[in-house]
Amino acid sequence: MQTILRPILDRWRLFALLASGAMLAIAHAFQTFGGLAPCELCLKQRTVYWAAGAFAAVAMVVVRTAGGPRWREPTCWALGLFFLVGAGVAGYHAGVEWKFWPGPQSCSGGGRVTAAALRELLNGGGVKMPACDQPAWKLAGLSMAGWNTVASLILAALSAAAALRERSKA
Repeated sequence: MQTILRPILDRWRLFALLASGAMLAIAHAFQTFGGLAPCELCLKQRTVYWAAGAFAAVAMVVVRTAGGPRWREPTCWALGLFFLVGAGVAGYHAGVEWKFWPGPQSCSGGGRVTAAALRELLNGGGVKMPACDQPAWKLAGLSMAGWNTVASLILAALSAAAALRERSKA
């Protein structure tokens, strides 16, 4: 297992950037090709990946500048915090879907993106956001928010492993 993870952990900032991009691409594919409009909490989950990806890109440059190697470990820990925040946002959303707690009041829309809804929007009508408490689909009992929680926790754990690997190399 260690030999499989070594190349990933040694290039963690790049992998975190690619993982963030992949998660965003998956979300946009569900929206574009699956017709699943994102709710307010879905968009907040995406924001975390945009921020983590941007941070990873900047960190890749910083660690290659003069004095940059000292930032290798801290940037991995920071990426871990980004992904933990992502797990928190996704976990909150999953809890809303499971009715463990109420979601934001602004998150009580409903419905899929349809041609009629787009026509109404183009004609000056309002847009109904999908409800945050209604999962668009489930796989193995988990919604997209649930799977995002799992993915974010794995990325946070890999960030911690990368930080500890950087510490051992120093």
